Amino acid sequence: MPRICLFPGTFDPVTLGHVDIINRALPLFDKIIVGIGLNASKTPMFSASQRQEWIEEIYRDEERVEGVVYEGLTINFCKQIGARFILRGIRYVSDFEYEKTIADANRTLDRTIETIFLTGEPKYTSVASTIVRDIIRNGEMPLLLPELVAKSVLK
Repeated sequence: MPRICLFPGTFDPVTLGHVDIINRALPLFDKIIVGIGLNASKTPMFSASQRQEWIEEIYRDEERVEGVVYEGLTINFCKQIGARFILRGIRYVSDFEYEKTIADANRTLDRTIETIFLTGEPKYTSVASTIVRDIIRNGEMPLLLPELVAKSVLK
């Protein structure tokens, strides 16, 4: 049975921190599906199709990574795509506390799907999409984006 992993998030925008987690998870899984979750309570800066396009372009030479847009509970999407693992990146202890609560809820809903935590590289701990969006809104180009994303934001 292939080891399919879902890496869920908003990826608004895709940052070097996201890319770091995906790249370091590649040896662990046969397939990583980057799930761009639609959340009615959030208003993204970039369209879901733009975020999916970034993932697809960044990983165009890596067939084991795919960007997909989804709605609803992450655990239900895992079942839909056959993912037995959920990947989450951790920067700080506070991230772990929040993510563990979600992992516990997911485990209650389906005990066959395991959450895997990877800690981010120290150089990316300050990389948060919220901060990056604020920098972009104020007319600056953050150095925290993959080159492809930075170029498309400049347009």
